[in-house]
Amino acid sequence: MRDNKTMAHVHPRITIEADKRDGKPCIRGMRITVQDVLGWLAHGMTEAEILDEHPGIEKEDFEAVYAYAAELAATVGRK
Repeated sequence: MRDNKTMAHVHPRITIEADKRDGKPCIRGMRITVQDVLGWLAHGMTEAEILDEHPGIEKEDFEAVYAYAAELAATVGRK
């Protein structure tokens, strides 16, 4: 069981753990990062292809990835 003190939920379905993937935001505590998913999409993979290749990912995870990325992008340039 994970220690809640070491795992931060920064968005529904997105977690950050200091000892996992260098503290990058991951999907539901898995070792798949938001950056991984966005990179696959940017390189032309479809959601269906990602779901086929990574059975741990669920359709709802894409919505969380997009929302997290949008929130992060909105902070760029803020003071």
